Amino acid sequence: MLSASSYLIALIATISMTAATGFSTVASESANAYHPSTIGTPGKPWGVEEVNLWRKTRVKQRCYFEDIVPQIEALRQESSLSLDVIQYGTLDNNHSETESESESESESSGDQNKSFPLFAIMTKDWSDSKPNVFITGGVHGYETSGVEGALLFLRSKARQYSEHFNILVIPCVSPWGYERIQRWNAKGVDPNRSFNPEGEIVEGRSFNPEAATEESAALIRFMEYEIGKKGDDEADADADDGKKELDWLCHVDLHETTDTDETEFRPAKNSRDGKDYESDKGEIPDGFYLVQDETSPMPGWFTAMIESVRKVTHIAPADADGKLIGEEVSQEGVVKIPNKKSLGLCAGVTNAPYRTTTEVYPDSKTGTCTPEQCNQAQVACIEGALDYIIGQQTDRERTNERTNNSN
Repeated sequence: MLSASSYLIALIATISMTAATGFSTVASESANAYHPSTIGTPGKPWGVEEVNLWRKTRVKQRCYFEDIVPQIEALRQESSLSLDVIQYGTLDNNHSETESESESESESSGDQNKSFPLFAIMTKDWSDSKPNVFITGGVHGYETSGVEGALLFLRSKARQYSEHFNILVIPCVSPWGYERIQRWNAKGVDPNRSFNPEGEIVEGRSFNPEAATEESAALIRFMEYEIGKKGDDEADADADDGKKELDWLCHVDLHETTDTDETEFRPAKNSRDGKDYESDKGEIPDGFYLVQDETSPMPGWFTAMIESVRKVTHIAPADADGKLIGEEVSQEGVVKIPNKKSLGLCAGVTNAPYRTTTEVYPDSKTGTCTPEQCNQAQVACIEGALDYIIGQQTDRERTNERTNNSN
């Protein structure tokens, strides 16, 4: 694993110079003209030309190097938090098709950073005696509270929970999507369907795996070959390829559901895949909900998370058909879907029995959910998840103690 400190310090020092070039936060006229549904030929899947046009018309609206990297550096520098920062990979930020286009885009943007550094943050007091917890954010880069909620948890709560768990957090899996407020990566692929590209595609199913991405490949490589070195000698190791994977107890993947899922991203997917613009039109749940893997239901755990989030924001009610996002509701605020690994979801990337995807709703019309509340709701969900697990462990210890005493 690479130390990120020297990279971060150098990067922070260049931010003011980079900012002086002026990143546009307003969509250009050409970008406004290219709603994804207008790209390509209706009924015909996109090819390379259409994907390139889509990418070139996605306008940069915020800056990963100014918004997120300084927060990560602050976590590294704050000794009281006892956190390590690791750069686990880089993500290409130069997707031009020709050298001349590359030079032109570089000159017009003034952006000298040709790649995004990818960061993981982990508690320092890692121990084989403690279970492992994984938290991910920004798999969909446009879902802001996934990124900011992960960082808020690291600042405010990770230290106290590190007494019970080894904690690994990747706060921004998809920096390109973060900067352009996009669901997909720069190649027009959904990162949160790309963690199992060999998974089965079922016609008509709302969740289906997509092609592998740089984002998912970097995270999987880190999990399989690097973070496993933190484990003991009994970690799953393959002598042929150097894999050394850890066992995980819990994985919480932080997401949002936004109105743009229906106004932009669903039409974009239909256009990309050659489907009718209006097909698969859905209803956005008004409130927070969780996504449950049907192969690991854990109802008590889900109840604990919902009750914790309820203190911050409202829980999404089921629709008129008793569903959320077209899926069966297993309990209040919880939808049940097939095995997440088979669908290529990030929440299925580990073997954690406690696994879920959060969905915060920042565009609510019936309740208040400010950006700050969205971030706090993500943290509250993690707290509810971990407090429940601690309680279960305590109950088991008491039961074992009573059994031993009775013997």
